[in-house]
Amino acid sequence: MSKIAFIYPGQGAQKAGMGKDFYENSPLARDIYDRASECLELDMRALCFEENDLLDQTEYTQAAMVTTCLAMTAVLNEQGAEADVTAGLSLGEYCAIAEAGAMDLLDAIRLVRVRGQLMQHTVPTGEGAMAAVLGMDADQIDAVIEPIANVTVANYNCPGQIVITGGTAGIEQASKTLKEAGAKRVVSLNVSGPFHSPMLRSAGEKLGKELSAVQLGELKIPYVTNVTAEYVTDSSEIRELLTRQVYSPVRWEQSIRKMIAQDVDTFVEIGPGRTLTGFLRKIDRNVTVYQVNTWEDSKQIMEELWQRKQQ
Repeated sequence: MSKIAFIYPGQGAQKAGMGKDFYENSPLARDIYDRASECLELDMRALCFEENDLLDQTEYTQAAMVTTCLAMTAVLNEQGAEADVTAGLSLGEYCAIAEAGAMDLLDAIRLVRVRGQLMQHTVPTGEGAMAAVLGMDADQIDAVIEPIANVTVANYNCPGQIVITGGTAGIEQASKTLKEAGAKRVVSLNVSGPFHSPMLRSAGEKLGKELSAVQLGELKIPYVTNVTAEYVTDSSEIRELLTRQVYSPVRWEQSIRKMIAQDVDTFVEIGPGRTLTGFLRKIDRNVTVYQVNTWEDSKQIMEELWQRKQQ
């Protein structure tokens, strides 16, 4: 039976102006932005809609992205769109959990604000780095980086694109060795720390304390966790998984393959950009993918999903 997944992008997809048309056209979306502003004591409209220097800073990016993605999702829900399963890449997992029903929207926004602060400031600037490895499979990369101290895989994005993370010196050494071993390209990423690295274990543990104070509800639908690429149906698992997620690899390709194996054939990427759509095209070109990053997209997708249901 055909199933639909809502999927949410991570950091790097943000852009000035994201969600502005939803704010202007939907009272529901407007309310979400306004409540997020009040909750965080930040002007979310200025942060998300106007050109500024804060949007690309991790401690602000994450809250801006989750607010925007959940505002867009609320509009889709209001129009009748429903998912059978959700998933999100890194910070996008908070959107997935909120849409699956286990986390209050404002709790998700507040938590990623704390998460962003911890991820940005735990490792001193200049001591951590990340790089995207193109044109080499996971087993080859694992073999090359295994003997290099403080270097691990951060993201299994899709075939031919894997991100490594760790100490700056280790990433420089790994980048050189991977090129020599046959990587097509190794691209340094403009990030403020070694995200999804064991170097951030203390950040994860501090976030775990924040999570312990958050009330979680029952999951109405399952979501797929980054940590294991497995379906989560019991909300009692969420706190530990989100704690580990900060310093564990994001198993995105494995998550997508898991959903496809569970009869998901339609994916809806909700949020700015088309990053996840690009990954999906490299994982399995047979699935149907929609993107919702503008108000017009939300109208178009509802027409197409309705037509598919009638077939």
